[in-house]
Amino acid sequence: MAMQLGASLPVGDIGTGPVVIRDYAQAVEGLGYDFLVAPDHVLGADPDKIPPGVRMGSNATAYHDPFVLFGYLSGVTQKLGFAASVLILAQRQAALVAKQAACLDELCEGRFRLGVGVGWNEIEFQGLGYDFHTRGKRSEEQVRFMQALWKEPSINFKGQFHELTDGGINPRPKSGKVPVWFGGHAEATLKRVAKYGDGFMPNRWPPGDEALAVFDKLRGMIKAAGRDPKDVGLDVWLSPAKGTEDDWRKEIAFWKKAGVTHITAHTTFVSAIHQRIAGKTYDDHLTAITRYRNAVKDLL
Repeated sequence: MAMQLGASLPVGDIGTGPVVIRDYAQAVEGLGYDFLVAPDHVLGADPDKIPPGVRMGSNATAYHDPFVLFGYLSGVTQKLGFAASVLILAQRQAALVAKQAACLDELCEGRFRLGVGVGWNEIEFQGLGYDFHTRGKRSEEQVRFMQALWKEPSINFKGQFHELTDGGINPRPKSGKVPVWFGGHAEATLKRVAKYGDGFMPNRWPPGDEALAVFDKLRGMIKAAGRDPKDVGLDVWLSPAKGTEDDWRKEIAFWKKAGVTHITAHTTFVSAIHQRIAGKTYDDHLTAITRYRNAVKDLL
């Protein structure tokens, strides 16, 4: 089975305007990439007022709203897929997200994957009026609520956080669903993927036995939930800034053998196993993803 290759959209580096965003998306599509990912943050703290050593996101970096961004890009691209990676679901109204996702699915003709996560930046929950500490349980119920809204024109739903009597949304996805992919690495995340997810978006594990063990565990949980593991995709991030062409090819080969369905060449993410590219211009990013795809395209 072919493995899809995606790229990140470096809005924080190349700018937020319509022309540069359009040009970059069209360039990504022209290079043969299958999809484009973008992150989500609604609010950030004043960077000058974040206490030393406190993990808190700042407003120094720009983030486009994924629904607005992909709604725009769906009109200026032809085949390029889109993935929110990831939308912080628990700080939003679930019915509104279901509506936005359904409308985007209609406008982009099914090219959208809704990646969701529970979030970590408490200031966003403060500003948006949601409890930070119940975000995990609320997020799980939100997914069930949204999936019900996408499936049927009228539903009855009563949960701990959501209730609806004989109501629904219009339009709804023609397929009856918007693919929901979960980001995160906790045990609770794996359980949500197994029960309700169309895919899993981890970015913590490098190629190796630990990642294989997690994937095997997840597949067992999916079977235990009465589902087929083949129906649940895997999307991992790789860094075009790290290693050589030979290293990239070895990584791709490893992940493909491991059953990974989607690879994201991410040019800005930084972690213990990821490295951003050195430059920050449009050309720097385009050069990096061009070189990366040329090196691995025959392995996909």
